[in-house]
Amino acid sequence: MTADLINLRLKRKDKARTERAAEATANRARFGRTGAEKARARMENKQTKDRLDGHRLVGSLDLPKS
Repeated sequence: MTADLINLRLKRKDKARTERAAEATANRARFGRTGAEKARARMENKQTKDRLDGHRLVGSLDLPKS
């Protein structure tokens, strides 16, 4: 009747590792975006900025200096 010996320090570390992994998974689902999604957003922002700058009237921002 011998019981299996358990190293409690290793069990605590395993439990903490599992909890950190679960938290990381939840954070990735909540905050994460893939690299492709980030690149697409950057490209869309650049296109929008370029389109807006292309419609700017030259000299419309020249204000008389007082």
